[in-house]
Amino acid sequence: MAIIKRCFSFTTGTLFGAYIAQNYSVPNVGKLFGFFFGTAKQSKSRAENLQE
Repeated sequence: MAIIKRCFSFTTGTLFGAYIAQNYSVPNVGKLFGFFFGTAKQSKSRAENLQE
C-alpha cells in the first residue's frame, strides 16, 4: 500500500509540474542566481574601492 501512495504522489507531482511549466511563465532559476551573484560581486568590488 505504501508503494502505491509514493508512486501516486510522484506521478501527480510530475504531471502537475509539467502542466505548470507549459502553461505559466516559470522563472529561469539559473538567470536569477546569475543576476544575484553578479550584483553581489559588483557590491563587493565597490566596497573594496571605497575602502582604498
